[in-house]
Amino acid sequence: MLQEKHFSVKTKQQNTISFSTPDNDVVELYILEQDTFRVYVPTDNHPLLNRTWSVAPGMEDVPVEGRDKFDLSPFSLPSYQMEEKNNTVEISTNELKVIVNLKGFQLNWYGKFEGKWINIANDRKTQSYNFDDSLGEGVFHYLERPRNDHYYGLGEKGGSLDKKGKRYRMLNIDAMGYDAEHTDPLYKHMPFYITYNDDTEMAYGLYYDNYSDSVFDMGAELDNYHGHYRYYQAKRGNLDYYFILGPRIKEVVEKFTRFSGQMIMPPKWSLGYSGSTMTYTDAPDAQEQLKKFVEACKDYNIPCDSFQLSSGYTSIGNKRYVFNWDLSRIPDPKEMINNFHENKINLCANIKPVLLHDHPLYEQLKQLEYFVKSKDGKNPEVSQFWDEVGSYIDFTNKAAYDWWKDKVKEQLLDLGIDSTWNDNNEYEIWDEDALANGFGEVIPVSYIKPIQTLLMMKASYEAQIEHAPNTRPYLISRSGIPGMQRYVQTWSGDNYTEWKTIRYNIKMGLGLSMSGMYNFGHDVGGFSGNAPDPELFIRWIQNGIFHPRFTIHSWNDDKTVNVPWMYPDHIDTIRQFMEERVKWIPYLYHLLHKANKDYQPMLTPTLYYFDHDAKTFEENDDFLVGEDLLICNVVEKGATKRKVYLPDNKRGWYDINSGSYHAGGTNLEVDAPIDVIPMFAQAGAMLPIRDGEINFVNKEEDSRGLLMYPTIGVDYTTASVYEDDGESLDYQNGEFAYINTSMKTTNEQVEVSLSIEGKYNPPYNNVTLYFPEEETRTVIVNGQQVDINEPFQWNIK
Repeated sequence: MLQEKHFSVKTKQQNTISFSTPDNDVVELYILEQDTFRVYVPTDNHPLLNRTWSVAPGMEDVPVEGRDKFDLSPFSLPSYQMEEKNNTVEISTNELKVIVNLKGFQLNWYGKFEGKWINIANDRKTQSYNFDDSLGEGVFHYLERPRNDHYYGLGEKGGSLDKKGKRYRMLNIDAMGYDAEHTDPLYKHMPFYITYNDDTEMAYGLYYDNYSDSVFDMGAELDNYHGHYRYYQAKRGNLDYYFILGPRIKEVVEKFTRFSGQMIMPPKWSLGYSGSTMTYTDAPDAQEQLKKFVEACKDYNIPCDSFQLSSGYTSIGNKRYVFNWDLSRIPDPKEMINNFHENKINLCANIKPVLLHDHPLYEQLKQLEYFVKSKDGKNPEVSQFWDEVGSYIDFTNKAAYDWWKDKVKEQLLDLGIDSTWNDNNEYEIWDEDALANGFGEVIPVSYIKPIQTLLMMKASYEAQIEHAPNTRPYLISRSGIPGMQRYVQTWSGDNYTEWKTIRYNIKMGLGLSMSGMYNFGHDVGGFSGNAPDPELFIRWIQNGIFHPRFTIHSWNDDKTVNVPWMYPDHIDTIRQFMEERVKWIPYLYHLLHKANKDYQPMLTPTLYYFDHDAKTFEENDDFLVGEDLLICNVVEKGATKRKVYLPDNKRGWYDINSGSYHAGGTNLEVDAPIDVIPMFAQAGAMLPIRDGEINFVNKEEDSRGLLMYPTIGVDYTTASVYEDDGESLDYQNGEFAYINTSMKTTNEQVEVSLSIEGKYNPPYNNVTLYFPEEETRTVIVNGQQVDINEPFQWNIK
């Protein structure tokens, strides 16, 4: 017979309240911030489970061995109130309250809004937690599921933005050619989601600090005995979750991003077009093919800032061997690298964390015990990897970690490679009992597979920092966990070439954004499948140029290669959008700074900033770049018009293409021929751009324009545009500047004030102001009336 547990308060110390039963069931509750509590149910006492690699509030990094989960020093530990009654304990700060029901142990959560406590979440009333394994083996947490809840986050998940009614697995696998609408699981382990309720209009986040394979059921399951519920289930480890109050969605996202660590500030060149294809490095004459890529960029006048060197450069025969240079395909790596550098193109080299069983270094690493081991603890664990078998490096072995760093430096960075592309790092080890070193505390790797991924990118990051101490590292990783933003940029993996991929990759990326991973993109044109037709390719480019990572990458089934010049009849249109990308880099770079400094996402759904507008919660294909730029890509074959909803705001929106003004809350249908991207600027915005002629040769030159969108009527808006050298770490010592702008508007006049502050001197002398064509009011800039029909140049020197 199922017996109801009876808990009581056991101890209270340092913002930690411990509850227990006579049978020694224990639950600990931590009051960490006014808006953040932690609930911890220990069931497994392995020492490594007392460390975290994701909970790093405001930190740039954590130790390689992880951070002590019970070190509360990064938190403010506010004062709180506690009231004990017969069967409940009420614990509250000024913002968040939880009522603990001691019979059976259920939690009821309340957020304070306008001075009143509002119930926002409840554990399921029946068997919320897995005491005595009454729910089966593993970790469980059940909550009630109100019908008008909405769920966002969980990282890069397919399908709609709202995860309501679906079930998802956190199980990192190599999902090449995935269906962006339906395939699950995918590449990343992001056990965090946001709940928003239509009635309370309040949001909160739940983060589960557990690295084993898990399931999130957001309402797919229904059981008559328990009512409507949702649940989290993990195979191993402890239940350890954090409840983060918004109360706005925006606030939950930014709090969680700070909670998991500061996003790295990459070099500006990482925002340029990055060429990539498996085909070139797989070719027998790879070095010649790579040279032809550079020449084609010149010939077709396509600005390109980097190239991602796929793993074919490591081949022996038809297999890939990390840290090996295939000199039959690339006879002179230094010459190849120099050719890219002479043309101002940086190189990102693909690396993989597996040594195939016949790798030249395999036996050496086997003797050194640098691999994840089989369950016998003696031999390397052997897993399927591509078309062979091999063994994964064990990054929880500090000697193996250091070996990896040395190899990155010796085999790549010392030759002139600029960046590491950490790929195929999902750690697909299917034996649950295979063993990791655990920094001397041996543990089944199934507890910590995603930690291996994070430590791989951390080792590569440290190698780059050690090689060039004052150069900003730029890294890419396919797999990862919360906290990966401290080291890398990511992308949504090996997508499939079809129209719906654009639509669902947009939503997938926004899910990453709402999970604290802001610097991302998608393989433009599709990685797997046949070549995109010209229309699909152009529409994909139009979408890609507004993502932080802009890469055209492919391994097409029909042996074609996705490159900007693949359709000569359309090269003028394609070049137009390749140049458009360069035009927007100053704005994207400013948003990188905001992400790094203020934890603000670069891309968001429209509901993020306009959650007061119920229509923004309806599924759409739009997204915001920053707060002020609305992108409405065409994602349907043959479409030449686009229906657009402009979120309700007080200031209205400008059509960037036509210059026309529209009130917020307006439905439009705009023309969208193949050479047009529907995009809108929020009135009051001042958006920095690279203006002037843009081509392959002058892509590194800089000039600055500001697109000015004055509000209608009486108003006052301000903006500051961030600038630094884009390459070094000098910005950390104050070498940066802000272009400060303001617009004061009346019905008759637009008054603009401009100034510059900071130690950094931008490489341009003038900033050119551009106003909408429909603007007819008098414009005054720094006290001088200007001709509205001509761009105005402000001399910053």
